[in-house]
Amino acid sequence: MHVPPSVHRVVVLALDGVSPFELGIPNRVFGEQPDLYEVTTCTASGRPVRTGSDFAVAPDHGPEALEGADTVVIPPYDQRLFSDRLTPFMAATLARIRPGTRIISICTGAFLLGAAGLLDGRTVTTHWAVADVFRRMFPRATVDPGVLFIDDGDIFTSAGAVAGVDLCLHVVRKDHGSEVANGIARRCVIPPWRDGGQAQYIEHPVPEADANGTAATREWVQKRLDQPLPLAALAAHAGMSPRTFARRFTEEAGVSPGRWIIQQRVHRARGLLESTDLSVERIAHEVGFGGAVSLRQHLHAAIGVSPLAYRRAFRTP
Repeated sequence: MHVPPSVHRVVVLALDGVSPFELGIPNRVFGEQPDLYEVTTCTASGRPVRTGSDFAVAPDHGPEALEGADTVVIPPYDQRLFSDRLTPFMAATLARIRPGTRIISICTGAFLLGAAGLLDGRTVTTHWAVADVFRRMFPRATVDPGVLFIDDGDIFTSAGAVAGVDLCLHVVRKDHGSEVANGIARRCVIPPWRDGGQAQYIEHPVPEADANGTAATREWVQKRLDQPLPLAALAAHAGMSPRTFARRFTEEAGVSPGRWIIQQRVHRARGLLESTDLSVERIAHEVGFGGAVSLRQHLHAAIGVSPLAYRRAFRTP
C-alpha cells in the first residue's frame, strides 16, 4: 500500500521592507502542491510589516510559526536594516528555528543569514549588485555572484528576484523529482530551468580615467574590436612602453589589457545577438573572435550560456 508523503511545512518570514514579489514566491511555487507542502507566512513580531512598496502586509502568524517549520524562507528586506550581527530581538526570533531545519534565502535575505553566522565557511550567492557589500560584511563566507542559486546542503541561497523561483523549483525537484517540479513550472507559465546564471545580467561599465591615462586608448579599441589588437599597438597609441601601458591599464581598468578586450568583445557580441539576425559566425568575426567556436567558448566562460541560448533569452522581437 502506498503511503503518501507527509506534508512539508514551509514558513516564510516577512521582515520590515520585504519585497512583495519575493514574499509571494514560496506560496506561488510550493503552494501549487498543497498535498506536499503547506506554506505559512509570519512576522517576527506577530504584527503587520511595511513592504518595499506602498502597502503593508499583515500575515496571520507570529514567530511561533517558525518552531514547527521544516523549511524557513527569508525574502529580501529593507537594506537599511543590514548589519553584520543580529539584534537581540532577531536572535531570539531565529532561535525558534529547530536545528536541522532547511533554510532558504531569496536575494538579499542572505544578509540575515550572514548576520546570524549561518553562512560562515559556506559558498553562497545574493544579488550581484550587493555582492561586494556582502563580502565586506561577512568575510567568512565565499560569495559567488555569477549563479542563480546555490544548494549547500541545509542552506540554500539565491540571486535576485526571479532567481528565487529557480531556487524554489530546484528544492521541489530535489524533494520530489523533475516531473513534479516541471508540472509546477508549467502551471506558473515559467521555464523549469534557466540556462546560465546571473552573470549574464551583471553590468560592467567602462571605467573612467584621467586624460593622461589609458582612457583614450580604450575608446580607440572600442572602434576596432574586429581587428587584431596586440599590446604593442595599444601602447603605441597611448605613447607608452608596453610595460608601462600594461601597468597603467590594469591600475585603471582593474584587469589586464587582454582580459579587458575579451570582455568588450563579449559585450559587443551580446549586443549583436540581442539586436540583429546576424549568424553566430558573422558576429564572431564582427567582434574579433575569428570564428563561432571561439565566440561560443568566450561567451560560455563569461556568462555560462551558448550564443543561441543567449539570443533566445534576450532577443528583442
